[in-house]
Amino acid sequence: MKKRVAIIGVTGSVGQEFVQSLDNHPWFEVTQIAASERSAGKMYLDAIRDASGIIAWDVGGQIPEYIKNMKVLKVEEINVQELDLIFSAVESEAARDIETKFAKDLPVISTSSAYRYEEDVPILIPGINDEQAELLEVQKKNRDWKGWVAPLPNCTTTGLVITLKPLVEKYGAKKVMMTSMQAISGGGKSGVSAMGITDNILPYIPKEEGKVRIETKKILGKLKDGKIEDADIKVSCTCTRVPVIDGHTESVFVETEKEIDPSLAKDTFNDYNKDISVTGLPSAPEKYYAFHDDPTRPQPRMEREVGDGMTTSIGRVEKEELFDNGLKYMLFSHNKKMGSAKGAVLLAEMLHKKEKI
Repeated sequence: MKKRVAIIGVTGSVGQEFVQSLDNHPWFEVTQIAASERSAGKMYLDAIRDASGIIAWDVGGQIPEYIKNMKVLKVEEINVQELDLIFSAVESEAARDIETKFAKDLPVISTSSAYRYEEDVPILIPGINDEQAELLEVQKKNRDWKGWVAPLPNCTTTGLVITLKPLVEKYGAKKVMMTSMQAISGGGKSGVSAMGITDNILPYIPKEEGKVRIETKKILGKLKDGKIEDADIKVSCTCTRVPVIDGHTESVFVETEKEIDPSLAKDTFNDYNKDISVTGLPSAPEKYYAFHDDPTRPQPRMEREVGDGMTTSIGRVEKEELFDNGLKYMLFSHNKKMGSAKGAVLLAEMLHKKEKI
C-alpha cells in the first residue's frame, strides 16, 4: 500500500514541482493538498490560474491528471489522521509555524530554511549524509513529537556538497572557494525582474553566502553523541545571479590534505557512482555524478535534462597551483530538481527505505 502524502504550498513553483515529481510514484500517493486562503476551496486547475484566467503552470510538461480536480484545502483543514507524510513547499516566514504544527504528528520533509540550523535537525542530501538521518530520532525525543522535520539544504549548497563529499572522504578537503552562477528560477516568481537580469549579472544574493558556509560544514560533519560536529573545512563563496533560466553552475577551488589530480578525482567520482546509497530508489538517476573530460562542459542547456535533473555534472577539472594539493572544477546542479522538490522526494524514498516513514 502506498504512503499517503500531502503537499503544502501546492500552487507555487516548488509545489508544482512536487506535483510533477509525485505523479504515478510507486511508493507515495498525494491524497491532500493545501495552499493559501486565496487558493483554498478551489479545484487545483482553478487555483493556479493567474489574474487574467490563464493557467500558470511553471514547471514544463503536462499537468498530471490526478491533481487537476483535487480540492485545495486550507492548511488547518489538512487531516493528519489520514496521512503518513507531509511535503512542505512553504516560504520560510510561514514555514516555521506550519511545519511545527504538522511535525507534532507526522514526518515533514521541507524545502524551506525554517528548521535547517537547529541543533537536532539534520540537513539531508540522499546519498551524501544518510547516516545523519538518525538525528531525527533525537529530534522527536527532544521535542516530544510523533514526527520530525527534515529540511533540504539551500539549492546552491546542494551541488557543492555533492561534489565535495568524495573529496573530503578520500583526500581530506581543508579549504573551499566557490563562485556560483545561479539561475533566475532560484529567486522564485518575484525574485528577479526581467529588466534586472537581462544583459546583466547580479553580484549579490542576500543571505545566500552565509547559508552555503553554514550548511556545507553541517552536512559534511559527523553525527556524534546525538549532535552533528561540523566538518573542519573553511568555506568562502560568492553567490551571483545570471540570465540562465534553470540550473546553477559553480566554479570551485578545493585544497586537500592528500595529493590529488584530475585523474584521481575522476576515478573517485566514478567509484562513488558504483556505490552510492540511493541506487535503485525510484527518483534516483542512473548516474549520480557525470564527469566530463571535455573542457567545454558542464553547460546548463546541455546538463539540465541529464538524469531528469538529478545528476550533478562536473567538468573543467584541473590541478590548482595555488595550493600544495588542490583542484579546481566547474559543476552544474539543477536547482529545481535535485536542489528542490524532486530531491525532497528522493529524500523521502531514502527515509522510507530506512523505515523512518
